[in-house]
Amino acid sequence: MPEIRPVRPADLDALYDIALKTGAGGTDATALHEDPRLIGHVYAAPYAVLAPECALVVEDAEGVGGYIVGAVDTHAFADEQEKNWWPKLRGLYPKPSPPATRWSPDETYRYLIHHPHKTPDRIVAAHPSHLHINLLPRLQGRGLGRALMDSWLPRMAALGSSGVHLGVAAVNERGQAFYRAYGFRELERASKPSGTIWFGMSLKPAAP
Repeated sequence: MPEIRPVRPADLDALYDIALKTGAGGTDATALHEDPRLIGHVYAAPYAVLAPECALVVEDAEGVGGYIVGAVDTHAFADEQEKNWWPKLRGLYPKPSPPATRWSPDETYRYLIHHPHKTPDRIVAAHPSHLHINLLPRLQGRGLGRALMDSWLPRMAALGSSGVHLGVAAVNERGQAFYRAYGFRELERASKPSGTIWFGMSLKPAAP
C-alpha cells in the first residue's frame, strides 16, 4: 500500500528522476535531455531543499514514485531561490546564446536557471501559494494524486495560505482534467496555444 509522507533528504534523487520522467507535458522527457537533472533543478529539488515543510512524497515497494511540492509564499520563495539556489547552478550552467528558436530542451532549462519563471502578480495576489505534483505511471490512476492534494492543501492552510495556484502546459490535457475534477478553477491562459494555463483554488474558510 503506497504511503504518503514528508520528504526526506534521501529522497532528492528520486525527485529528480520523477521530474524527468514526467517532464514532457506529463510524459517521459528522458529522451529529450542530455542532462537528466535539469528539470529537477527547476521544478522539484529546490522545494525539497528550501521548503521541506511544503513537500510530500508517495512511496511504494519500489520506492518514491510521486511528489507534491510547493511554497506557501510564492514571492518569498523566489527570493530564497535567488539567494540560496540559483547562484550555484548559474555557475554550473552557462546561459544559452540566442536565438531561442534554436535552443535544445537543455538550453531552454539553462535559460530558466538564469531567468526563472515569474508568476504574474495578478495570479499571486489571491493565490499566494503554488504547487507542482507528479506521479510516475505505476502510481497514476489509483487516486494518489487526489490523496496528495488532500494531504498537502490543509498543510498550506495551516501555514496561513489563503489560496494556491499552479500552471499546467496546454498540451497536458490529463493534468488539466485532474485539476478541474479536484476543484481548481481556470484563472487565465497564455495567448499562445502552447502556453501555460493557470489554475487556482481558495483556501479561505467557507462563509457560514
